[in-house]
Amino acid sequence: MTATIRIKRFSVPDRIFHLLLMITFLIQTATGFSRLFIATGWGKALSAAFGGYDTALLIHKWVGVLMIIGFVIHTLQLLSRIDWKNIGSSLGGPDSLIPNLQDVKHFGQRLRWFFGAGAPPKLDRWAYWEKFDYWAVYWGLPLLALTGLMLMYPIWSSRWMPGWMLNVAVLLHRAEAILAVTYIFIVHFYVGHLRPSSFPMNEAMFSGSVPMDEAMEEKPAWVARLKKEDRLESGQANPPALWYRASYFVFGYAALGFGVYLLINGVAYSRYIQLH
Repeated sequence: MTATIRIKRFSVPDRIFHLLLMITFLIQTATGFSRLFIATGWGKALSAAFGGYDTALLIHKWVGVLMIIGFVIHTLQLLSRIDWKNIGSSLGGPDSLIPNLQDVKHFGQRLRWFFGAGAPPKLDRWAYWEKFDYWAVYWGLPLLALTGLMLMYPIWSSRWMPGWMLNVAVLLHRAEAILAVTYIFIVHFYVGHLRPSSFPMNEAMFSGSVPMDEAMEEKPAWVARLKKEDRLESGQANPPALWYRASYFVFGYAALGFGVYLLINGVAYSRYIQLH
């Protein structure tokens, strides 16, 4: 099989949700950092780009609400995909994103391969690190949403809890946000796009498909299963148009560059947060 043959990996709704998550996450990071570092020259310049401190705060609040709405819609869509009559196979099957013992086995095989003590794991549709990436949103975003809404409506929140809980909410919101920014802009960007097998970009989430030879190398068990189930031919996809491919390369690296820019400046000014 040649590299011109492609296999479908992500649906259009999956790609739209990922795009919206990318855009909203970058906006939230930039507006959040503009307020966090407002006492610095960089923070003032970043805040000015959004129309000033108050406008950046307003954008941060309502883009956060948009993220929550998107999260709820995605969760409902996810639940609609479950075969409730065969819930065991639906949740535990190879197309499921729910972690299982096979992922633990694959992780161990990857470690042995890394140290030259064995062969790499034969991955199916979802690798263990992809599942980790996916479910990280489900413990990070609810915490950010809950604490964010508490801070967005402090008077209402104070009717139901002591005032000191708002101080805790500030700390949790900030800590989770910094953790998410660090993970996304270092680990996710590297694993997704900069490691040798993905460089210069993992195009799957933009194009919706991957070259067949790449799928056979990275996910041999997935390709073998599709062949066995006689679904390989029906799962083939057309390559992306040249203009579209050029567009998402420009957009993807612009997002990567902006994210790294925010991370580097955040690290550079982290001492300021500690001192003040």
